Amino acid sequence: MSKKKKINIENSVRKLRFDNNEMTQQELADLVGVSRQTVVAIEKYKYTPSLELAFKISTVFNKEIQEVFYIGQQQDEQ
Repeated sequence: MSKKKKINIENSVRKLRFDNNEMTQQELADLVGVSRQTVVAIEKYKYTPSLELAFKISTVFNKEIQEVFYIGQQQDEQ
């Protein structure tokens, strides 16, 4: 029987902010309509954004969604 794999969605939001004139978390939050705490949680992989929010963030950086959000290393679920 095969085990289920947990998908870890990772992102490059922090790097993109710094590459974009060191944009603050608050500036990004304001641009996409969320709290700064939500941006913090996304950057720390504590929160996976909705598809709509992921597209908004990607648009801010003028990137394709898969350049910002991607599947990291998969792990077996317990």
